[in-house]
Amino acid sequence: MRSASSGPRVLLRRLREVMAEPVSAQERLDKIVVLIAANMVAEVCSTYVLRVDNTLELYATEGLNRDAVHRTVLTAHEGLVGLVASEATPLNLSDAQSHPAFSFRPETGEEIYNSFLGVPILRAGNTLGVLVVQNRARRTYVEEEVEALQTTAMVLAEMIASGELAALAQPGLEPAARHSIRQTGAILSDGIALGHVVLHEPRVVITNYIAEDLPKEIRRLETALAKLRADLDRMLERGDVVDGGEHREVLEAYRMFANDHGWSHRLQEAVATGLTAEAAVERVQSDTRARMLRSTDPYLRDRLHDLEDLGHRLMRQLAGQDHAPSREQLPENAILIARAMGPAALLDYDRKRLRGLVLEEGTANSHVAIVARALGIPAVGEVPNAPGIADPGDPIIVDGTSGAIYVRPSAEIESAYAERVRFRARRQAQYLALRDKPCVTRDGQPIDLMINAGLLIDLPHLEDTNCSGIGLFRTELQFMVGQNLPRTSEQLALYRAVLDAAGDKPVTFRTLDIGGDKAVPYMETIAEENPALGWRAIRLGLDRPGLLRGQVRALLRAGGGRALRIMFPMIAEVAEFDQAKAIIERELTYLRQHGHALPERVDVGTMVEVPALLYQLDELLGKVDFVSVGSNDLFQFMFAVDRGNSKVSNRFDTLSAPILRALRDIVTKAKAAGKSASLCGEMASQPLGALALIGLGYRSLSLSATAHGPVKAMILDLDAKKAEAAITPLLEAPSGSMSIRDRLKDFADAEGLAL
Repeated sequence: MRSASSGPRVLLRRLREVMAEPVSAQERLDKIVVLIAANMVAEVCSTYVLRVDNTLELYATEGLNRDAVHRTVLTAHEGLVGLVASEATPLNLSDAQSHPAFSFRPETGEEIYNSFLGVPILRAGNTLGVLVVQNRARRTYVEEEVEALQTTAMVLAEMIASGELAALAQPGLEPAARHSIRQTGAILSDGIALGHVVLHEPRVVITNYIAEDLPKEIRRLETALAKLRADLDRMLERGDVVDGGEHREVLEAYRMFANDHGWSHRLQEAVATGLTAEAAVERVQSDTRARMLRSTDPYLRDRLHDLEDLGHRLMRQLAGQDHAPSREQLPENAILIARAMGPAALLDYDRKRLRGLVLEEGTANSHVAIVARALGIPAVGEVPNAPGIADPGDPIIVDGTSGAIYVRPSAEIESAYAERVRFRARRQAQYLALRDKPCVTRDGQPIDLMINAGLLIDLPHLEDTNCSGIGLFRTELQFMVGQNLPRTSEQLALYRAVLDAAGDKPVTFRTLDIGGDKAVPYMETIAEENPALGWRAIRLGLDRPGLLRGQVRALLRAGGGRALRIMFPMIAEVAEFDQAKAIIERELTYLRQHGHALPERVDVGTMVEVPALLYQLDELLGKVDFVSVGSNDLFQFMFAVDRGNSKVSNRFDTLSAPILRALRDIVTKAKAAGKSASLCGEMASQPLGALALIGLGYRSLSLSATAHGPVKAMILDLDAKKAEAAITPLLEAPSGSMSIRDRLKDFADAEGLAL
C-alpha cells in the first residue's frame, strides 16, 4: 500500500466522486469495493451489511464469486466477519483459515485467500456492517492500512444510514441501520407519546467528511484541542473548585482525559488519513463508544460518559457552536432523548411542543421524573445508549405504561399505539364524567383530593379536575425556569395569579426547595458528596435569610385579604421551624408598619420528610397549624436510598411495613392534636398507594393532575372502613413476613376496585 500521506486521501477523493455519480445503489457499492481493492493492492474487498434479523449479508465484492452477493448470509457471530461485527473491533490475520472462528462458505471461493483484514462499519457506536480485504499471500496488514480501511468504513456507514441500500434488500431483510428498534427501560412518568426525536445534546451534523486542505484540518484540530484544554483549566481555577474536594478530583480526571496523548494522537492520525477534523472526532468517538459499550468493566463504561462529553465539546468547538440549538425551537410532537438531565434543563423546553422524554439514566423518584409527571409528559429511563439509538427527526413512540420505546416503529406498531392513545382519551373522558361528583368513599368518608402544581401552566388543572385545591405548590420551579433570580414583584405576580385561579380553594405554598439536583443557574452550586442530605431547602433559606424573607414577603402581600397557607420543607428539628416562623412574624410586622393589606389568616405548617421529626411530633404539632408528609424524601431517608440511583431506588417497597407504620403514626398523632395531616408525595398518585393511605387514616391527598381521575375513580368505589380493617393486621405482622402490596392488590380485586 502507498504511504498514509497519499493512498487514503486519493481513495477518499475517488470515493467522493463515486458517491456523486447518478448510478444505482448496487452500482455505487460495486464501484466502491473495486476502488478499495485497487487502492490497497488487495485481491479481495467485500462489504457485509447487518440486516434487521441480526444477520450479515454480502452486499458487494471484488475478488470473490459475484454470484455469492445477496446469497451469502452469516449470523451476527458466525465466522471472522461475525467476530468483527460482534466485537466491533478490527481483526488482522495473516493465516485466516487457521483461526478458530473461520467459517468455510464454498459459494464465495475465498478458500484460496490467507490474509484477512476486517473492520466494523460503525455509526454512533452501533455496528452497521463489516468491510473486509483479503490477499492470497500470508501477510499482516500494517497500521496505515487498518486506518485507511476504518476511514473508508466511516463513509460507507453514512451511505448505509441514509437508507440508500434499502432498495436492494428483500422485504423484511432490510439493513439494520434504519430498522425499528424496541428498547425497554424503567417507567418514569405514565402515558403514551408519539412524536419525533430531539437530542438534548445534539450531535454536530457533519456535512463534509473528506479533507480538501489537510494542513488546514490539522491546524483546526490543534486549535480546537487547545481551546478545549484552556476552558477546562479555567473551570478548575473557579472559586468553588480551587479549594479541592472530591469534585475537584473528578474534574482533574476529566482534564487528564482531555490532555491524554493517546486520544489526541488518534485524532491526528484520523485526520492524516484524509478526514476533516469533525469527521476524525466522530470516527474516534464512534470506535471508542463501540468498544466501551461492549466492555464488562463498569469503570470503563462510566468513563464513556466523560469521553463522550469531551467529544461533544470538541465538535462544538470545531463547528463554532458554543451551545446546543435553542430549546424553544422544537418541532411539533418533540420526544426528547438525553443521557441524563436535571429538572431545570427539562423546564427549559417549550412544554407545549414536548410530548415525551427518554433518558439513559434517571429513576422514577428522581426530580426530573417528578417534574415530568407534574407536566404530564410520558417518560422512560434506564435506556442503554439512548442518545445513540436514534437520529434527530426519527419517529419514536414512548410507552410510559410499560417502559417500552419504539424507534422508527413499523406502520402496524404505530397504528396500534395510535389506537391506544385514542382509548386512553376515551378513558380520560370517563374520568371527566366524574369531575362534578363529590369525592366521597362508598361508606361516606369525604376525601380532599388536591393537586400538586408549580407553574402557571398547571393552573387550568384546578378547573379540569374540580379538585379541592392545591396541596403543594412548588415555588422553586419559578426560580428554576429563569436565568435570573425572580424579583419580589415577579414572585408576587405569580402567587397572586395562583390564589386568583384557586378562588375559595386552599393553596399550600411550599417555600423555596432548591439544592441537590435542583440547581439554579444564577446561584453558585456547592459540590457535595450527598446532595440530598446537604445544603438545600430550609437550610439554604435560613442561611440566606434575605432570599427567604423576600419570598415570604411576596407570599404575604399576595395573600392580602384572604387565607394563606405556607409550608416549610425539610425541617429536621423543631428549632428550625421556630426560626422560619419568626421570619414570617417579622415580615408581617414590616407589612403592617408600611400599611400593606394583610392576609385574613396565615396557617403555617411543615413537611414531614426527615425521620428525626418523627420523634418530635408531639412538640411540633403543638406549634404548627398543619403537617404534610413528603413521602418521596421520607422514604429515601428512612431506607438510606438514593432515589436517583437505579441500583437501589427499587430495592425497598414504598408499601412495606416500616414506611406505612411511620405514616400511620403521623396521621394518628395529628388527629389527636387536632391538626390536619395530608400527604403530597408521589405515593398518593398511584391508586394502590392512595388506597393504603386512606386505610391508614389520611383524608387529604395531593397528587399530580394526571393521576386525579384514576385515584378518584378508585375512591368512589372504596369502603374506607374495610380498607382500614384490611391494612391494620398487615402492619402488626412481623416486617417482611409478607408482601403488603400483594395483599392490598388482593383486597382491591375482591372489592372490584380499578387500579
